[in-house]
Amino acid sequence: MSTRADQLDPAVLAALGHLELVARWVVDGFITGLHRSPRKGFSVEFAEHRPYMPGDDLRYLDWRIAGRADRWVVKQFEEETNARAMLVLDVSASMQWAGDPARLTKLAYAERLASAMALLLLRQRDAVGLVRFDAALRDVVPPRSQRGQWRRLVAAFAEPGGGTASNVGEALAAAGKLVRRPGFVVLLSDLLTDPAPAADAARTLRARGHEVLVLHVMDPAERDFPESGEARYRDPESGHEVPASPGDVRTTYRTTVQEALADWKSALGRAGARYALAYTDEPFGRALRHLVGVNGRGAMV
Repeated sequence: MSTRADQLDPAVLAALGHLELVARWVVDGFITGLHRSPRKGFSVEFAEHRPYMPGDDLRYLDWRIAGRADRWVVKQFEEETNARAMLVLDVSASMQWAGDPARLTKLAYAERLASAMALLLLRQRDAVGLVRFDAALRDVVPPRSQRGQWRRLVAAFAEPGGGTASNVGEALAAAGKLVRRPGFVVLLSDLLTDPAPAADAARTLRARGHEVLVLHVMDPAERDFPESGEARYRDPESGHEVPASPGDVRTTYRTTVQEALADWKSALGRAGARYALAYTDEPFGRALRHLVGVNGRGAMV
């Protein structure tokens, strides 16, 4: 059995510590598994100075600033500078569901994955922000790379949500406004909503030069529709209930789910966005690998 946190069962890992601690474990394990340094990831086009750090190449030290202000900073060029990223997290009521009490809810899984993503990006000095949304925008944390941003993000994760709808299009649009230069936007949602507004928003982001990654968070029970007796099925967001026997509706249900997944993948693909499924019983490392592949030039593995 692996001892790397990014490869452990998410529910087992979450039971060992709080969100912040789990994120640190996951990122440490993930970086350990990389073949080369994450500090070369996610490069996009903008230039800036940053403080000199031991080990930096002295060819890029800005000697004018060092001589004039006695301050050592390193020049970063377009291909070498770090990225600006926005994490867009769905906190609607349907996300607060798990098909098995032993698993994390979709929201708990997405929160821990988003916090690990944020920490991974901040460690390589990328600027990271957060949008939490349900029917409306719940919290907006503009992207920053400075010290203290991690605490702001962790505090935002603790805020309430639970609205009865998911306005994905509005959330993506809001995120795009906060990333002024080409960067990337990562949506984490169960996508229990109409694909069209989300695809339109993703297309707009792509037209502005942003990379867009959509992580479709699902519980395995939503895919498998496990055996059970007579039951009433309730939409957690609309409250609408339908009585049914699982044996009578399983085949139709599975077909409908596969069609819905295909619709999302197709709609987002046409919009230029990357689409990936993330099941709540899968280790966080798998989803993190989708993140590091979001920018072809920045792929780390």
